[in-house]
Amino acid sequence: MNYLETAKQYTGNDVERIFFRPMLTGPSAEALGIRVLYNMPLPTVVQLWDGQRNALQKFTAAGWTGGDPARKYQKQIAMHRVKAELGFSAADYFSLVYEQISARPDVNMEDLTGTVLEEAETSLFRQVIAENIRATMWIGDSSAATGYNTFDGFLKFFRDAVDNERISYKSYTAANLGEKDYIITLFDALWQQADARLRDAKAEGQLAFFVTSDLYYLYEKYLDAQGGDAAYRERIDGRRELTYHGIPVVDVRLEAYLNNTSFHKSFCLLTDRRNLILAVNTADAPGNEVRMWYNPDEMENRQRAVFLAGCEVLDEGMLIYAHRTA
Repeated sequence: MNYLETAKQYTGNDVERIFFRPMLTGPSAEALGIRVLYNMPLPTVVQLWDGQRNALQKFTAAGWTGGDPARKYQKQIAMHRVKAELGFSAADYFSLVYEQISARPDVNMEDLTGTVLEEAETSLFRQVIAENIRATMWIGDSSAATGYNTFDGFLKFFRDAVDNERISYKSYTAANLGEKDYIITLFDALWQQADARLRDAKAEGQLAFFVTSDLYYLYEKYLDAQGGDAAYRERIDGRRELTYHGIPVVDVRLEAYLNNTSFHKSFCLLTDRRNLILAVNTADAPGNEVRMWYNPDEMENRQRAVFLAGCEVLDEGMLIYAHRTA
């Protein structure tokens, strides 16, 4: 066997169950570091309630003292129809799938059933889709002629918000990053300038510093320079997660993507994880599907997924942003 020629098409619940739910829920969603909404009804609307303050009243007499109703805010996430397409030469595709299978300890290489092949093909395509969704939610720009232009990402929002001074922000230079311990100065500055609501949310355990790889490396070097046996061990063994005063420091891993964009190449964002939303829908639009087939004319294996996606920042006041200017 040198080619995989069996066509596979998934629609309806199969698209959700086999492809998207495994990568957009549970640990896979947590790995993105933000809030993920999957298959929310269209239009995708997030409801925000502002409970009335000073709700406690003296109990002096009968009657209603509740005042005005609780205010409701809502934000609609713009959903865009997107597709992911991949093509492989038949021989290369077979090698990729075969490698996926051979790495599994529970597979009998003498008897490769259709289910085993299907799982390997699905895993291969799912990894590509997941990474492209992750990249687009950060660097997406729907106005761009090429590149990741299916929907607008968070960095476009931050750039436009900084240009129009809609959010709290701070700037730094490459020379600043050369200063000893500047990364701590930066983290402290963001914390001090953050809105009181954002600082109060620390107790809920959802705050995070989202940083580019250069800042993540600087913080690692800062920790390496600290004395003590713990710092020595961590320098040798590495650190599974960095935190600053209990707040996780998350590497957004965008270095390979940012060089080809007009967005800030170095940045640090302090926000509540739930303030950044990625929404994906595979259920509410006709034509959503995942298809894998063999094209005999081109001797090529092809894969296609069609779905809806979009992202949004809920509350501009619940974040503070810093970026490098030179």
